[in-house]
Amino acid sequence: MTESAIGLNRQDSRGTALSQAVCGVDSKCPRRSIHIVALGSECPGGGPGEETAGPGQIQSGLLWSYLGHGARELDPNSMTPSRHPLNPAFMEYQSRVFGDVRVMVRDCPSWDLLDSDWASVRSVLEQADIVVIKYSVNDKLAFQQVRNGYAPRLRPLLRHWGLPVILVAIGARLNDEGPPCTCPLCASDWSSCVPHSEGLQLSRDLGATYLELPSLNNFFVGRYFGSVLEYFMIQCLKQKAKERPDKRRGHRLNEPRPPHLDQPARLPPVRVEESSFSQDLQWLLERGVQFADVAFYAGESGKELGWAHASVLCAVSPYFRQLLVGRQAWERPVSRCNCREREGPHSLLSTWDGGVDDLPRADGHPPGHLSRLVVKDPLLCLCLWETLMFLYRGAWEWEYLEEAIAEKLKNPLAVAQLMDRIRSFAGREKAPRDTPTPRSQPCPLTLGSLFNSPLYSDVIFMVQGSVLPAHRAVLVARCDVMAAMFSGKYAEARSRVVPIHGVSSDTFLAFLEYLYTDTCCPASVLQAMAVLVCAEMYQVKRLQHLCEVCVCAYLQNMPSRELASTGISVIRLLKRAKCHNADQLYVWLLHFIANNYLIFSHKPDFLELSDEEREQVERLRWPSRGYLQELSEYQQRRRQIRKSRCSIM
Repeated sequence: MTESAIGLNRQDSRGTALSQAVCGVDSKCPRRSIHIVALGSECPGGGPGEETAGPGQIQSGLLWSYLGHGARELDPNSMTPSRHPLNPAFMEYQSRVFGDVRVMVRDCPSWDLLDSDWASVRSVLEQADIVVIKYSVNDKLAFQQVRNGYAPRLRPLLRHWGLPVILVAIGARLNDEGPPCTCPLCASDWSSCVPHSEGLQLSRDLGATYLELPSLNNFFVGRYFGSVLEYFMIQCLKQKAKERPDKRRGHRLNEPRPPHLDQPARLPPVRVEESSFSQDLQWLLERGVQFADVAFYAGESGKELGWAHASVLCAVSPYFRQLLVGRQAWERPVSRCNCREREGPHSLLSTWDGGVDDLPRADGHPPGHLSRLVVKDPLLCLCLWETLMFLYRGAWEWEYLEEAIAEKLKNPLAVAQLMDRIRSFAGREKAPRDTPTPRSQPCPLTLGSLFNSPLYSDVIFMVQGSVLPAHRAVLVARCDVMAAMFSGKYAEARSRVVPIHGVSSDTFLAFLEYLYTDTCCPASVLQAMAVLVCAEMYQVKRLQHLCEVCVCAYLQNMPSRELASTGISVIRLLKRAKCHNADQLYVWLLHFIANNYLIFSHKPDFLELSDEEREQVERLRWPSRGYLQELSEYQQRRRQIRKSRCSIM
């Protein structure tokens, strides 16, 4: 007698007692049944997946081996396997376990047969109590098709119904160099076999119990697979015994189904332009000569080499900060370069003998301090423009600077010497040769030290009694409206004190912080809207879009209860967004109101929407009117069914 037959006799001997324990009644309890749906093949290369699969092929399968001699087809007189009436891809056979519990197995060895009629496959799965998914570890192509094509379709159904799933990997992994390897970390046969990790990951995705059976002998099938399957069958029988007859799945088919609620529409994205911080400062160096207050001259010839802005140079380089700010006007002009002590008389920069001049500026601008610097290093004289461009763009693009200097000097030794000197007054230590410099990274906040600082400040904003120092060069480079205000024939161009009206001091300070640091972090929705209005006033589009993103993030992170009780009027935010040309925020708020229709429709300010806006909100509302009507009809039918049951009782 085989071990499978011994196992079945053992099941029959304890069947009556176990059935009584499960049902909780005596032997007169009606017979229970369990429906098992098996998917996949145990054999590599598709296995018995063709339409011509015979009884011999079926009897070599996993479930038939477990059920043993008790398994039989529904029609024993037929020469072909029994087929499911709704979907012929499923072959049917049955057996008895635990004495009087009937097990109905619907087995589909080929995954390709499921594509013919997915609706009938869904109906078969809906009637299942246990799902068994099989695959061969030596057929990786079939496993990948199951994982990528069929598992995503089965996952929501299995999770919705809460069915127990058993994922079985059958076969020994082939290894040409020796015996089959059972180590999960061995990768010698992963090219053609399914590794342990991939099968385990698929079981986690499906919420299944994972088993590996090296062969379909009586030991592995009966001891390992049989124990797991029996556990789920016992749990299923206990669950059915607890359910009332009117709560079972067969009786649910006659009850009305609740309407399907679709997901709300995705909110439109709010896009922000790329930062132009480096480009703005580059423009200031190239075309902002009108606001320059530092002039460079050649040490030998006295020729003018270029102009720059003290505020930018002091923010980027500590050497320029010491040279321009730390000296007194009556001191004898000497160079403060660190390399002076190393190289003797060959210093980089020194001040002009005349010190600082108060010269009248062009275009009627008020006189300002003009610092004149003498470039005594001949290499720096030749590459002064490239050095200033490097400093204005943030002093981090070392590779670009070295390439530009090498193209101009054509001497590697001179390039190395000049790069060391630039590192000295740029405040950067020499980087190792084998350390590559990244070619693309965001510009550091080089002007952050000048924000709200009186250092080299040439304009003062008076906002609600607050004094906010600023620098014309930075304002002109970062804001077109400021450039027109300080460059034209306006009163602001000739005055050092500029009053600002219609904006709070905190809002204007946040606006200036963006101009200096290229960042915006408002603390609330109302502050973000106030900065947005200020950005629209001064035509700073990127700041306006950043404020739009902040408003959307604050509102989207609010829970529904807080959104219903908050004092922030989203309808009025919508009106302000439309008034101040925040088109992206306006469209986003319309969709946001529509997605939270049940919250905003009960607020008094909902009536402030225009006819066009209300029509669009009604069109996009969630949940829709059709769903609410179907839900009302469903609830009414449920109440009628309950009344009819009460009258019968």
